[in-house]
Amino acid sequence: MSASGNTSNGAAPTYRLQGLTVRHLAAARGQAAALHAIDLVIAQGEQLAIIGPSGAGKTTLLATLACAHRPADGLFEAFGVAPWTLSEGERHRLRARLFLAPQTPPLPPRQRVVTAVLAARLPQWGFWRALASLVKPADPAAAFAALSRFNLGDKLYSRVDRLSGGERQRCGLARLLLSSAQALLVDEPLSALDPALSELTLVTLRQEAAARGATLICSLHQVDLALSHFPRIVALRDGRVVFDLPREQVSDAMVAQLYQGEQPAASTPPADPAAPRLAVGACF
Repeated sequence: MSASGNTSNGAAPTYRLQGLTVRHLAAARGQAAALHAIDLVIAQGEQLAIIGPSGAGKTTLLATLACAHRPADGLFEAFGVAPWTLSEGERHRLRARLFLAPQTPPLPPRQRVVTAVLAARLPQWGFWRALASLVKPADPAAAFAALSRFNLGDKLYSRVDRLSGGERQRCGLARLLLSSAQALLVDEPLSALDPALSELTLVTLRQEAAARGATLICSLHQVDLALSHFPRIVALRDGRVVFDLPREQVSDAMVAQLYQGEQPAASTPPADPAAPRLAVGACF
């Protein structure tokens, strides 16, 4: 079952994966591949969510799309080129078109938030401007505007190590807003956020991607939010694509089978552990 992206304007898709297999170093000792025989075509400007139980391969897939993992087998193209056939310099320039926002952003703890956010501009700046910005931030107004879109403007000059986990997540996403990337890869951005901030975060990410015509690929544990915000759903389990469908075709039964043995996260955790969980798919 596939909802592969269309490229009606004739442009190359953002990503083309065919028979993609990725192995971690430990897999050489007989473990199964982290990703196995993945087939996906993701069009320019498309927005999709990746769902699946813990250990399904969601983070590995995003890292592979960011050219951080070299495939062991199969076809992998980004923007019409095979990244691992390029020279190191060419691959570095290709990576400037990609932005991976990990679940726990690698922000220097003693750095000010303004400097951490402006680091997204480093690929666009020369060496001396980047160095000068460490002493005096080059564009604090831009950093403030990006942070404000995630209700974090008051933390502009705070130190990173004074932020909560959710604030650090949003700081990493504000950095995404200042990038010039055309593929936005976001890994579990809601894990430390309350329901209101979760909604704000997804709306902001989708608006930003649409405004710049960028592709947005977001892994989520909150299946109800994936279904309510993203038109295409790719489900992974055990490193394989279980289904790839428009959200209207994703049933509660399919989600239940995907998460058999594991309860998918809800966007609004119940106040009482004995209270019923939010029904999967209730929002679309």
